[in-house]
Amino acid sequence: MINGQVSHWWDTLGVPVPRPALPGSAQVDVAIVGAGFTGLWTAYYLKRDHPDVRIAIVEQRHAGYGASGRNGGWLTNSITGGREQYLARHGREAVERFQRTMNETVDEVIAVAEREEIDADLAKGGEFNVAYTAAQEERLRATAAAEQGWRHTDVELLSAAEAQERIAVQGTRAALWHPHAARIHPAKLVRGLARTVEDLGVSLYEGTRAVAIEPGRVITDHGTVSADTVVRATEGFTAQLKGLKRLWLPMNSSLIATEPLSRQVWDEIGWEGREVLGDFAHVYMYAQRTADDRIAIGGRGVPYKYGSRTDLDGLTPERTVRTLEEILHRFFPATRGASIEHAWSGVLGVPRDWSATVGLDRHTGLAWAGGYVGTGVTSTNLAGRTLRDLITGTESELTALPWVGHRVRRWEPEPLRWLATHGLYAAYGRADRAELAGRPTTSPIAHVADRITGRA
Repeated sequence: MINGQVSHWWDTLGVPVPRPALPGSAQVDVAIVGAGFTGLWTAYYLKRDHPDVRIAIVEQRHAGYGASGRNGGWLTNSITGGREQYLARHGREAVERFQRTMNETVDEVIAVAEREEIDADLAKGGEFNVAYTAAQEERLRATAAAEQGWRHTDVELLSAAEAQERIAVQGTRAALWHPHAARIHPAKLVRGLARTVEDLGVSLYEGTRAVAIEPGRVITDHGTVSADTVVRATEGFTAQLKGLKRLWLPMNSSLIATEPLSRQVWDEIGWEGREVLGDFAHVYMYAQRTADDRIAIGGRGVPYKYGSRTDLDGLTPERTVRTLEEILHRFFPATRGASIEHAWSGVLGVPRDWSATVGLDRHTGLAWAGGYVGTGVTSTNLAGRTLRDLITGTESELTALPWVGHRVRRWEPEPLRWLATHGLYAAYGRADRAELAGRPTTSPIAHVADRITGRA
């Protein structure tokens, strides 16, 4: 088994030879820090629609080194942190417009991939979430009722028999499905976007670490990039920047990928629709059936490293690998004979209220987007289009969406955030074990943890 080496996705392509670093100080119109999905989508829409804008992207490793090249490949319509948080300030119509826009964003990513001839193994099979305990079923049915009270959600509640006919997850009691999701190969998408923005005339400098972001400039280890607008697109690596250690918490997520499974195994599992798959556990899992017939399945391992440290090229603890294997085999007993060929991890950015944000401070020229908490494959595209409009001063439906300009307080200092994060995930794990052992309703421990984290 390969452990780390960035991700299985990059292993299938070969880790790219880095592009040249910033050759020295430079002057542009827009400087972008981070060549993940956020930075690349922002550069793509700006340069496509405004060809004269001079854009430079600086990236400390290579394009897609972070979460953009390591995630579970879920292109789905989730509003990070949920819709309800925006109701009081923005009203129901604005929130439903946000949801419609997220649905449309899924199709926008697919359309761009087709237009720019990016083969990213896209398959729009929708999002499929199962409940396999009584408490999970209770939460699932409550979620179904709530979702069906909103426009543009298009959620369908499936019985156990209906669900298992599509994906035979052992012990399924009920499932939810909606059509606004697709499976992707994330590294193929990010590689294609990087090539596309370069073809448009964007300068992409790799092996260039941003030391500090300040109004009008990015200070790097290879020189200073001066710009009217500076975009911070660093997501889980934001805490490495000067003065931003407590802004977003770098949360670890881990995945494993099986060997390609036999036709006999797939006949038992089903999954012909290529849906992305999740569950209603508190420490939830996420999975996809890959284009080459593997199962890639992920979840939380060691949730957070002291001092907001990040991983070393995706290296994953053995106990996390074992936990993910146990989930895989519990879901699909037919996979017990299959080998695990790769394990890897990455970090995602978590704001204190678990809600993503995009914005521009016109006084300083500093722009930002991130805090996606795992929903970034879709949200980054919407963020890129929104930043295009904010930077060019274009008022649009996108710049009026509820997440624009959203800010929250910072995370607590150490050791509080380490103790809290590990304690809360231990509580969620305990709640899941109690429910798996037969507890019929959601554990009170989970309710308390939700209130503390801000997820309730």
